[in-house]
Formats: sequence, structure tokens, C-alpha cells
Amino acid sequence: MDPEDALDAYSSAVVRIAEATLPSVAAVSVRTARGGGAGSASVISTDSHLLTSAHVVAGADHAEVAFSDGTVLAARVVGSDPLSDLAVLRADGGTPPPVPWGDASRLRVGQLVVALGNPLGMAGSVTAGIVSALGRSLPTQAGRVVDEVIQTDASLNPGSSGGVLADSAGRMVGVNTAVAGIGLGLAVPINATTREIIDALMTRGRVRRAWLGVAGAQITLSPELAARVGSRTGMQVASVVGGSPAAGAGARRGDIVLSLDGTPVTSASGVQRLMVEHAIGRRMEMTVWRNGALVDIVVEPQELRVS
Repeated sequence: MDPEDALDAYSSAVVRIAEATLPSVAAVSVRTARGGGAGSASVISTDSHLLTSAHVVAGADHAEVAFSDGTVLAARVVGSDPLSDLAVLRADGGTPPPVPWGDASRLRVGQLVVALGNPLGMAGSVTAGIVSALGRSLPTQAGRVVDEVIQTDASLNPGSSGGVLADSAGRMVGVNTAVAGIGLGLAVPINATTREIIDALMTRGRVRRAWLGVAGAQITLSPELAARVGSRTGMQVASVVGGSPAAGAGARRGDIVLSLDGTPVTSASGVQRLMVEHAIGRRMEMTVWRNGALVDIVVEPQELRVS
């Protein structure tokens, strides 16, 4: 392919995404007891719901959203989930069409992505780049970690948070959330898990999660144990919260968690990923490796309370 033709194809893709998506991306401004804040949001439903980052609207009940056509609408915070850094607003008035959903689980490293938002107060900004890496982890202000985060070199700046990360078809595959350094931005993925979170925020205003009370780190299993359980990694328990469901079930520091409720646990976030709403109050079998033997303990997760 001629280099000039390649540039035209690349430019055409970015222009097409910008023209289709920018009308549905809004600048967000909020005011809290500690002052004002700003970010970005995107329309996600035909009844005026918008998606943004939780930290953009932290401490605010109301916000103002401004669109590229000059429309400015008051909006209220329907629900916010600091653990995923996602929040939903509802505008007091009609909004442009929603941005179509994508699926971040289908992304590949090197794929074209476009970031749309309002960095540094510059409304309607578009930057383009590639997926630099997948599967990153993002610590949130609430003390949990968002998994499967997208890393991109599309330029992000303060104010980009809450904006759209779109694929080449103009579908939202991520919510821009962090500037990690020059040429390095992060986005919360749009996938089956985050879609459930967004739906819960839209319908109930909050997300219910289960909690066991264990924390740990990924370790590599010995060849013998790996062959026995069919996995090369597990999660070694570093701490057990006193009075937690895990403590009551007899979990111990040093246990290597291999499976929970029949699902292999192969990473530090493996247990956290299974702590969804339907796990609350349900008895689950957890298999651990302790003192050279497989031990099954029964745990009953409680609802996680976030202050």
C-alpha cells in the first residue's frame, strides 16, 4: 500500500469516528463543598443517561453537561461506583443518540483507538493512537483494583476522564480514566462485567458486591502442584480480616487459593472477580493448598459495605 493511501485510510477512520461520536460526548462540570471539577461523559441511553468516571463526580449530587452543538443541560448523579471508577448521570432534557457499545475483550494490541473528550477544558477534542497493552490493573481511590484495564498511547490530559475510548467502528470500548505518563493513558474497559455495573447504576443507583475478607498475591505453583490442579499459578493469602467470612471459615495466612465455587483462581484478583452480587449469602467451596495437602473450606460471602 502506498504510504499516502495508508495515511488517507487512517485519517478517514478517525474522521468518521469523530463525526459520529463527538455529538454524544459532553463536557461535565461539577461543584462540591471542596470546589469545582470537570471531566467528560458520553450518552449511553435514549432516556438521557450519560456515563462518566466516578472520580469526576465524587462529592457532587448534580452536574452540568455541555454538548458540542451548544446545548447545556443540568444533570443529576444517578449512581456512582468508586470501586470501578464508573458513574451514571441523567440529564434534565433530551440528549443526542447514545454511543454504541463495544467489547474490550475483543481488542488486540496495536489496534487503532480514538479518545474523545474535553481535556484541559477544550471541548470536543479527539486524539488517536493504538492499544499499547491489555490486562493492566488500575488502583482506585476506594482501595480496590480495576482489572483488564486498556493502555493506550492516545493522548489523555486532565479533563479527559469519563470520555470515550472508541474502536475503529466508533463503538465505545473504554472509559478514559487516568493519565499515567507521557504517551500513556488508561481506560476502564467496556465488557460484560462493566456492563453489569453500568446497568446496576442506571436501575438501582448502586452496585452490590460480595466480600470474603482475604487479600493475597499471585504465586507460581510448584510443578507437582501445577500438574495436579491443572494451573501454573494461584493466589497466596497474605492476610485474613478478623471477623470476616474467610476468617470464620478457617482460612489462614499462607493458604494458596486454587479454586472458589468451582472456578480456578489463578491470580491475585481471582477471588475479587468472583465477588459479584449473586455470591452474597451463598455457601461456596474454596479449595486451598495447606501444609502439603488440598483442603476444602466452605465460605459464605457477605455484602461489601463501602463508606
